[in-house]
Amino acid sequence: MTLIRRQSFEKPSSSKPAALIVTALLTIAALYFLVPVYWVVVAATKSTQDLFSTNGFLLSGDFVLWKNLGQVLAYDGGIFLRWFMNSLLYAGAGALIAAYLAAAGGYALAKYRFRGSNLVFGVVLGGVLVPGTATALPLFLLFSEMGLSNTYWSVLLPSLVSPFGLFLCRVYASSTVDSALLEAARLDGASELRIFHTIGLRVLSPALVTVFLFQLVGIWNNYFLPLVMLSDSDLYPITLGLNTWLGQVDRLPEFYELTTGGVLLSTIPLAIAMIVLQRFWRGGLTEGSVK
Repeated sequence: MTLIRRQSFEKPSSSKPAALIVTALLTIAALYFLVPVYWVVVAATKSTQDLFSTNGFLLSGDFVLWKNLGQVLAYDGGIFLRWFMNSLLYAGAGALIAAYLAAAGGYALAKYRFRGSNLVFGVVLGGVLVPGTATALPLFLLFSEMGLSNTYWSVLLPSLVSPFGLFLCRVYASSTVDSALLEAARLDGASELRIFHTIGLRVLSPALVTVFLFQLVGIWNNYFLPLVMLSDSDLYPITLGLNTWLGQVDRLPEFYELTTGGVLLSTIPLAIAMIVLQRFWRGGLTEGSVK
C-alpha cells in the first residue's frame, strides 16, 4: 500500500524537460522586456559623451543621473512636468472612463436580451480590427469642424472607447456574473443601475483592471493621435514632447541627456500601476476555482 501511494504521487519524468523548456522561454521573454528598461536606466546616468564612448549596458565613471533628471524637470520652465501632467490626464481619465464604459456595455450585452444585440456585438468586434492610425485623420477632420482640434478633448474623447475592452467584459460577464444573483437583487427591489454598481462591477473587477491597464499603456504610449490633433506644445503628452527633444539632438547634443532622463521618468507611472494592480489579476485567476 505504501509503495502504491508513493508511486501515485511521483511526477512523471517527462514533465521535467517540459518544465525546463517553459522556464527557459519565460526567462527569454522576461529578458526581452527588461533589457530595454535596464538600458534606459543606465543611459540616464551618463553624460552625452559617455553615452557614445562607453558600453551601453555598463555604468560609466561619471554618474550624472540626478543632474540629468534635474535638467529634465527644469528645462524650458518645467515644460516636462506639464507634458507629464497632460499624459496623466489623457491616460488616467481616459483609461478609467473607458474601463467603466466597457464594463457597462459588456455587462448589458451579456445579461440583457434585446433585438439587435448580436449585431451590436458584431459591430464592436469589427471595431477591434480597425487600427487607430486609420481613424486618426477622419477624427481630425471631424473635430476640426466641431472646433475641438488642438484641445484636450481631441485626445481624450477618442481614448474613452475601447472595443477590445467591451469584448473582454462581455465574455467575462457571461461566465462570472450569475443571473440568479441578479434576479434575487431584482426581487429585493434593487434598480438595474444599483445592481450593476453593487454586483456587476465587483464581479467584473479583474476584467476592469485588465481593460484599465491596456488603455493606460495604450494612451500613455500613443504618439500618432496627439501628433495629428495637437499643434500647441503646452498640450503635448510625454511621447510627443520627448520626440520634439529627440529631433533637436543633431543641433544640440545635450538633448540626448534630456531625452534619456525623460524616458526614464515616463516609465515610472506604468511600473507603479502594474505593481499596484497586479493583485486584482491574481484574484481573478482563482475566480471559481473553489466551489
